[in-house]
Amino acid sequence: MRLLQPVSPTGSEEARARGINHRLDPGRGSRAPAGAPPPRREVSPIRGNTPGSFPGSESRPCRYSLAQAIQQDPHFRALFNFSQPVLLAAGLFSQELWDSLSQRRAPYGWQGFPRQDIASTLSLLNSSDSAQLLGSREPRRDCIRCAVVGNGGILNGSRQGPNIDAHDYVFRLNGAVIKGFEKDVGTKTSFYGFTVNTMKNSLIAYRTAGFTSVPRGQDLRYIFIPSDLRDYVMLRSAILGVRVPSGIDKGDRPQTYFGPEASASKFKLLHPAFISYLTERFLKSKRIISKFKDLYMPSTGALMLLTALHTCDQVSAYGFITSNYWKFSDHYFDRVKQPLVFYANHDLSLEAALWWDLHKAGILQLYQHRA
Repeated sequence: MRLLQPVSPTGSEEARARGINHRLDPGRGSRAPAGAPPPRREVSPIRGNTPGSFPGSESRPCRYSLAQAIQQDPHFRALFNFSQPVLLAAGLFSQELWDSLSQRRAPYGWQGFPRQDIASTLSLLNSSDSAQLLGSREPRRDCIRCAVVGNGGILNGSRQGPNIDAHDYVFRLNGAVIKGFEKDVGTKTSFYGFTVNTMKNSLIAYRTAGFTSVPRGQDLRYIFIPSDLRDYVMLRSAILGVRVPSGIDKGDRPQTYFGPEASASKFKLLHPAFISYLTERFLKSKRIISKFKDLYMPSTGALMLLTALHTCDQVSAYGFITSNYWKFSDHYFDRVKQPLVFYANHDLSLEAALWWDLHKAGILQLYQHRA
């Protein structure tokens, strides 16, 4: 059986993990429109309660805020809802939430999952940090700049490492190879996002490229994307520091992945309702009503990028699909150029169009290399 190619330029391995082999040809008509980005507008922030600041930073107001750009764009103003909780923690679990989400399949809900598995996991996410991505801090006027780093081949030779590391927070995902590519992708990691499927398959598929362990660090946080019951079970075992008791990962030691002293404060869990909101408003693909409806979900990279857009004041995207994607290898760490493969569980053409539209609107800064 042929080993499937990764399904997205951000290193998403959901297709490989699920055994999906529906390859799609996007054709030239699916490319995002070409054109030069508009000049940046210099405006002051409008959020009354900015997310916070990174430790040791000096107070600096935003000369430009994505929230301001959203307010000036009628289309995106109607889509963004900053009151939607990004993370799920103990304080949000209720009978009403269970009744609602138990009617929807993962990653959008808990259909078919034992309530005890969900409740016992969420009960461990009981601190204020569990409900806030950037931690609980007093509202400040500091400008929070975030970089989300995908794994696309566009970063090979980009020399964007210093620019990436200059951001306050850096999000990485799946097969985030750093060693040997520091000049292109930087070294800083604040958040590592994944599903258990993509994490474990990345460790297998990209081991020879240097991805031998997930990122670690004292200030690093892990963002679980709940695509299956195994994500909840692994998260619970990681917090308790015990072997996984059941399921496909039975016997696994989470400390192998996250380190021996990973407390609950190290872990975040995306809210299934947040994933639903992102899918319905930003990435509602035609595949939702096709024969692929039970497979479709936004890619890991898309979820991390949209999470940052709902958390930070300024967001830059590196290594994401652009209109000239065919000029680059699938991943920046590929030793031989590999084409980007489109599979049915994501809609990369739709994602590419969204990134370009957000970039044109001044909401997102999308790194592009006109090779």
